[in-house]
Amino acid sequence: MRRISRRDFVKAVGLTSVAGAIGLPMISRSAGSTAQIVVVGGGYGGATAAKYLKRYVPNSDVVLIEKNTDYYSCVFSNEVLSGESSMESIKFTYEGLAKRTINVVHALATEIDPNKKQVKTSMGKAFNYDYCVLSPGVSFNWGVIEGYDEAAAEKMPHAWKAGPQTVLLRKQLESMKDGGVVMIVAPPNPYRCPAGPYERAAQIAHYLKYHKPRGKVIIMDSKHTFTKQTLFMDGYKKHYGDMIEWRSPVDGGKVIGVDVDAGTLITDSDEYKPAVANVIPPQRAGELALKVDLADDSGWCPVDQRTFESKKYDDIFVIGDAADAGEMGKSGYGASSHAKICAAAIAARITGIEQPEPSYLNTCYSLITPEHAISVAMVYKLNDKGTIVGVEGAGGTSPRYAPEWVREREANYARGWFKNMTSDAFG
Repeated sequence: MRRISRRDFVKAVGLTSVAGAIGLPMISRSAGSTAQIVVVGGGYGGATAAKYLKRYVPNSDVVLIEKNTDYYSCVFSNEVLSGESSMESIKFTYEGLAKRTINVVHALATEIDPNKKQVKTSMGKAFNYDYCVLSPGVSFNWGVIEGYDEAAAEKMPHAWKAGPQTVLLRKQLESMKDGGVVMIVAPPNPYRCPAGPYERAAQIAHYLKYHKPRGKVIIMDSKHTFTKQTLFMDGYKKHYGDMIEWRSPVDGGKVIGVDVDAGTLITDSDEYKPAVANVIPPQRAGELALKVDLADDSGWCPVDQRTFESKKYDDIFVIGDAADAGEMGKSGYGASSHAKICAAAIAARITGIEQPEPSYLNTCYSLITPEHAISVAMVYKLNDKGTIVGVEGAGGTSPRYAPEWVREREANYARGWFKNMTSDAFG
């Protein structure tokens, strides 16, 4: 009988959505308790928060404001680029939340008034709240890479928000001649999905290997190291030979500008003209968080990391990628963990009970091929300073010298993890 390691236990828990699992405190329902709660943003963080708030305090009036009628998951969107998945497979609706008597409003939230405790929308309607949960995701620091702005992204797509940009990048790969070079510009820390650019390189190489075998992928990086680096580099070599190249700043990998008309990427020492340029810009908290002044000079939102309540305004909570969550990376699964803890904190406040001690969980899978995946998993806690830190000895990365059946198992885990995470958020 094979013994289960701490890391495998963390990953197995990450596949579940059962109340009481790591990262999900238990809350007793109180039938008589009620509040007006407005959740802004319908990604993994916002959708999960709305669902669990309604579960914990069923008599509360929970409103979810999200401008899009469908949600396209950034998680697994890299497989759309390889052709292994479709846009339809990463699309989710809000019908499941509406069936739970959550009021789903498809409009753009344009303003939050912390004094009136009101959220205004593009439809001209205002929603009053006792508690507001904001899950705005990320926005881009346009112009940090000289010449790269929102218009430039229509020619050099970032595809870092799944949807039309994903489709555009896929079409560019399909149109590229065999022998062309794809350059991926990886952003500086911190940013959404730390492993994403490196999984994307593998998924693009997977497409090229079978359709344009003389092609090449070059990762241009402003960082000296990246998450799961050894595992990625081993996987690249095993499956793609020399098709993928990573350039650190020491190797001239830091891109400082683009010339969209010429189709070039500019570094301190050279210019390159790839067949396809995938430029992922530096990031910060979503636009609404910036507009409401919920972020600090770092570009991210300081919060009480026990509850995710903003340090700037009472009764506004910020979860997901926009929040400063200590040592937790920015990811879809991390946002889900934030959402459940935030919902528990708000429910405890409404019902007058003590908030359970939070435990945080993050898991990230990366597919190098459809049958070869690697992962990192970690449990977090609050230290005595109220900061989220990793629990020593809990979690970790995939073993480096694992047999192929382990990589295949991780690929299966990845698909189960995705299915459960999306069902938990939108089901």
